[in-house]
Amino acid sequence: MMTPLLEVKNLEIAFHLEGVRSTPVRSLSFTVAHGERVAIVGESGCGKSLTALALSGLPPTDRASVTGEIVFDGQKIQTPADLQRIRGKDIAYVFQDPGSALNPVMRVRDQIAESLPQLSKAQRRAVTLDLLIRAGLPDPPRVAAAYPCELSGGQQQRVMLAMALASGPKLLVADEPTTALDVTTQQQVLHLIDELAIASGMAVLLITHNLGLVAGHTSRVHVMYAGIVVESGAVRDVLTAPLHPYTSGLLAAVPMLDTPRNSQLRDIPGTVPAPDNWPPGCAFAPRCSHATPRCVIEQPPQEQRGTRSFRCFNPVDG
Repeated sequence: MMTPLLEVKNLEIAFHLEGVRSTPVRSLSFTVAHGERVAIVGESGCGKSLTALALSGLPPTDRASVTGEIVFDGQKIQTPADLQRIRGKDIAYVFQDPGSALNPVMRVRDQIAESLPQLSKAQRRAVTLDLLIRAGLPDPPRVAAAYPCELSGGQQQRVMLAMALASGPKLLVADEPTTALDVTTQQQVLHLIDELAIASGMAVLLITHNLGLVAGHTSRVHVMYAGIVVESGAVRDVLTAPLHPYTSGLLAAVPMLDTPRNSQLRDIPGTVPAPDNWPPGCAFAPRCSHATPRCVIEQPPQEQRGTRSFRCFNPVDG
């Protein structure tokens, strides 16, 4: 069996502030195979983005206590030198707000050049234009000479993709890459990531709060709540027959095209608890219609059902 490209085992991210310890990520394990596209889904505050940032030791996780094991391409990531070796090279990122991630006072060509190895001026120009073409940008010379403020949100996100591709990464971490984009542009960006991944053999870890985005763009999904994965499986299985009540709630909250215009949108009552005050039992119990007294005092163990795994005493299928 081939070794996974990325293997995360029992990851915990802890912050200490004014004597208070908070653990926004705890006992988290998952894998990404070579060339595979995997999604991590959950509400804001569930620890998705922190997990993504911890893979390369990016802020604010560089100020946290990170324990557990991260193995990338067969090598355990343990030291700052290990992180420096893979950061921006083997693991590249596309963030949710390109307008903030891009430097507003640098032209696009100069920002892409920072991601390139030492090349001559002519070589840098040629590679930059090629990357912008691969990212699907019209009129690459104009875009290369532009400042970020002269581009639309969709164009800025494509520039971010071009920068990420510059190092030929083995894994692209796309953290909410469609936030603040209109629906049409969202699909264009996701399809572009699919095409680039297939063409290069690059693996993709898609971070999103919207279960509706993972269909057709990833093969497996990990549903994350309160710092842990509560359900994992093939996308088709999870979307058509969710086992965990939280997954079911996320799916019910996705608006459908045939939803009557005046109907009320569904949501999950309550909010994600604070990471410095996780409930003693199942963290989802206070919001769960399936919860029993046992759920409030015991943490559900991870159970396996075929290729599916979940943490719930009372799965929605009974």
